[in-house]
Amino acid sequence: MLIIDGDYPMANAIARNRDLTLPIDKVRTAQVFPGHNPDIDAVETMASLPEMRRGGVAAALVKVVVDQHRDDAPMPGGPRSDELSYAKGQGQMAYYRILETKGEARILRTSSDVKEHMAQWENADSYDDLPVGFFLGMEGSDPILWPKQVGEWYDDGLRVISIGHYGPARYGHGTGTGIDGGLFEDGPELLREMDALGMILDVTHTSDETVRQALDIFKGPILASHQNCRAIVPGERQMSDDLLKRSIERGAVIGASMDTWMLTRNVEKDWSGRRGDRREDLFKPEDVTLEDVVDHIEYVCELAGDTLHSSIGGDTDGQGGAIGAPYDVDTVADYQKIATILGERGWKMNDIENIMWRNWQRYFEEFLP
Repeated sequence: MLIIDGDYPMANAIARNRDLTLPIDKVRTAQVFPGHNPDIDAVETMASLPEMRRGGVAAALVKVVVDQHRDDAPMPGGPRSDELSYAKGQGQMAYYRILETKGEARILRTSSDVKEHMAQWENADSYDDLPVGFFLGMEGSDPILWPKQVGEWYDDGLRVISIGHYGPARYGHGTGTGIDGGLFEDGPELLREMDALGMILDVTHTSDETVRQALDIFKGPILASHQNCRAIVPGERQMSDDLLKRSIERGAVIGASMDTWMLTRNVEKDWSGRRGDRREDLFKPEDVTLEDVVDHIEYVCELAGDTLHSSIGGDTDGQGGAIGAPYDVDTVADYQKIATILGERGWKMNDIENIMWRNWQRYFEEFLP
């Protein structure tokens, strides 16, 4: 069965010095250079382009992720200046473009691109030589230095933007700032510029009040690339029922995240306060499985009254790699197990296909230019 992954911050490979054109075992066993201490060991890598093909992952919403340094941010140590934030974001865009140039990927800029790409995958006897589809998104808005500059990013292929990521971003509040922080001064103008271009707003990693204000201003399409349900797992990083319902009413697809921080029910401590805590000190890895992911998928479907608004948003390798994913996930190919679990719970095949890929496909066919 095909899969579309609604969240893959793949360009993290630049900082971690990983060659994701290699088979997953080659990525995991790559030589560690002297003096190079990546924040996450290569052995935890969940995805490479060959592994995506092996797992039937036809496309993914890949991300540009830059958190500019601010003294009050929960993740300090990012770029020190506007210029560096812009340059780092542009470098990630260049990474995706060169993968397309080499035939490893195809950037899906338009609705017709999506139709052609997915037809190629659906009709293929083998995925081994196919390009993986990339929808280009930005997680946090720091690389966009002023609102009108978003047009430059759009021309480069960027189609999806979230206002926040960790801490206060350039245009609004993200994760780790509480739920009450709203848009900053230039936030409304950025949203209006995005609207004029026909871009998509990702409400993930953004404080509740910023999302509410954004939804009142932004009239275009929205999605939640990797967002779980606060009713199941408390914490500001999850999405409240009222915002889930507002998003569904706007036609959004909600991608269920594989991050164990967002799936653990037996930890009283709020997710945003866990920076520095070790997962193994708070819960046993085997306590979090894909059954928990499917619980969030089903919850969104119950709120929506159908199976047209829930899908996969793996946060693949963004959650810390395999050590931060459900116990029964080793690589992205294990996302296929979601279909099996849904079948065991009595789901019909067309509903399972909606979750695995058709919802994302229909969404991007409708809302890309």
